[in-house]
Amino acid sequence: MKSLSPNLTRLLWTPVGLLILAVGLPGTGLAAGAFNVRDFGAKGDGTNLDTAAIQKALNACGKAGGGTVELPAGTYLSKPLTLRNRTVFQLDAGAKLQATDDPADFIKEKTPTGTNFNHFLIGKNLDSVAIVGPGVIDGAGARWWVPAEEARRRIPGYTLPRPNLIVLTSCKNVRLENITLQNSPKFHFVPTDCDGVLVSNVTITAPAHAANTDAIDPSASRHMIITRCRIDVGDDNIAIKAGKKMEGREFASEDITVTDCTFLHGHGMSIGSETVGGVRNVTVRNCTFEGTENGIRIKSQRGKGGVVENIRFSDITMKNVDPAITFTMYYMNNSAQDTPQSSAASVEASANADDRIPVYRNIHIKNLTATCQRSAGTIMGLPESRISNVVLENVRISAGTTGLTIKNAKGIELKNVRVTAAKGPAFIVQNAKVEGLDSAGNPKPE
Repeated sequence: MKSLSPNLTRLLWTPVGLLILAVGLPGTGLAAGAFNVRDFGAKGDGTNLDTAAIQKALNACGKAGGGTVELPAGTYLSKPLTLRNRTVFQLDAGAKLQATDDPADFIKEKTPTGTNFNHFLIGKNLDSVAIVGPGVIDGAGARWWVPAEEARRRIPGYTLPRPNLIVLTSCKNVRLENITLQNSPKFHFVPTDCDGVLVSNVTITAPAHAANTDAIDPSASRHMIITRCRIDVGDDNIAIKAGKKMEGREFASEDITVTDCTFLHGHGMSIGSETVGGVRNVTVRNCTFEGTENGIRIKSQRGKGGVVENIRFSDITMKNVDPAITFTMYYMNNSAQDTPQSSAASVEASANADDRIPVYRNIHIKNLTATCQRSAGTIMGLPESRISNVVLENVRISAGTTGLTIKNAKGIELKNVRVTAAKGPAFIVQNAKVEGLDSAGNPKPE
């Protein structure tokens, strides 16, 4: 399937375009194929459970061949729900879909090793499905975050099982637009093995201390646009993942564009850490970062690695980030909230031929300015898999402590790059070939 142009994609996924794609009906609005949840018995008073009524409306919409399920103003308390095919799930102004906070409401099964949970809003094998605002979906995560943080402190790096807010699996032609997602127990939106996804003008929020509350985690998904979103969460703002090989595809995650987004609290714009299935053709442009724990990041390690290639970052502004750039094959020792590894040497000693080794190549960073609390960042490959063909062009980074470390890399090219560091050299180069630096490690004049 060829990727649609951004303009064509935006045209198709306007309210008119989506309605035609979803239900085959002319016009806009809710006159035809409309299913108001109050007509199915929903109270919207924030006290009575509306799960059954909302699910009846969704089921009726799916049975009718598609349409719009409308939540008018009110607070709809609900247990997990399942979306149906060719459905626009619309939350009007003043409408809030509120998850219950009792873990018992989400239990899927108990096993000898723990408990598996249902996610709050799910859909599988759907074609032409949308979740649109301007209402709010609230995951009531506060009750989940406390034990999750306690578990993480006891076992560094451990993620306590919890529900995600929205999980769509093997779906085509997906749209999230003009909606607010907030307070998920864990990840907010996870499109898994989806093709053709538009996320536009979406606000995603969770407290900075809320563990593992990633905003958008595309996993093995393709042909995706994330645009004009505001993200302020407790973990990755966006994390593109490829945890396994996908049959019939060279790359599990590909052709993904992130544009005109604002990132606040969170761990930045990430690729990884799961990259076994491969990631390629990712574009991030015209985005701002303020107070994020990371800026742009590619993270993986032996055992989780695959090919990450053809990645472009452009027109990026960062303020008070820590750090600006992190491309690492030693994930879990590069960020304040990551689990530390004992040492790089011990990790290297553990390598064996069966490890799935990360490969990063063909990366371009252009027109980036950043102020960093501490380090400017890291570009760090493995001795046996050096990061290759990375161009930094028109880059300005001011670091509160150390400069940019480049290690185990080749084909690194600096064009009009200026890094200032409060302590030590601007560039720390080890086992790396870097064009654009003089013999003293300073950028050559243009």
